[in-house]
Amino acid sequence: MRDKIYFASDFHLGVFPKATSRERERRIISWLDEIKKDAKELYLVGDVFDFWFEYNTVVPRGFIRFLGKLAELADLGIKLTFFKGNHDMWMFGYLKEELGATIIDNELVLTLSEKRFFIHHGDGLGPGDRKYKFLKKFFRSALCQWLFARLHPNLGIGIAQRWSQHSRASNNEEERFLGEDREWLIHYAKEQLQHTHYDYFIFGHRHVPYDITLGEHSRIVNLGEWINHFTYAVWDGEQLALKTWTH
Repeated sequence: MRDKIYFASDFHLGVFPKATSRERERRIISWLDEIKKDAKELYLVGDVFDFWFEYNTVVPRGFIRFLGKLAELADLGIKLTFFKGNHDMWMFGYLKEELGATIIDNELVLTLSEKRFFIHHGDGLGPGDRKYKFLKKFFRSALCQWLFARLHPNLGIGIAQRWSQHSRASNNEEERFLGEDREWLIHYAKEQLQHTHYDYFIFGHRHVPYDITLGEHSRIVNLGEWINHFTYAVWDGEQLALKTWTH
């Protein structure tokens, strides 16, 4: 029976070096093979790809096994939803056309079994980090996208891949939980609860899996990543659980 809803983020497919990305892709596919038995929906909450840009006639090469597996899930009737992350914010129409996927620019508010979910990749939320918030606004602008599209794909994607070699994912920098008082996504969730109730907040981006109770009737779940932790969440209609894929 297809009645479960799955959430995962931060696969960072394509991150340097390529050998680790291929092995990660294999593990992700093994997970997708398992969940296709009972999945109703799959939410990929950003940074699925370490870089993504859709030219009119070109998309980044690679990920063929992963995309093929997603196509299989879509053909089985499993609804796919992608969130734009800070690494793959330049998603336009390709995945929608090929997979029937829904693309979410920022947050999504869902009601499932009378429970309210707030879902967002997590980048640019909470206090501070003004430099990144400015860059995010610029990178998502029509002007920036138009300018990047003027670059030949070999040059544009090549620049992005070289930039990727200096990222935390490329350098396998395992992040640590900073404590509730210093985790900005927890601060953000608590601020939201002051004026709107949500039963669950689901984020990616932070690369640290955690499941924390906020007050008596709300929880925040950070999905972690698939470089060190291989974590995901599943909603069975009554409970949301954070789990680890070990195969």
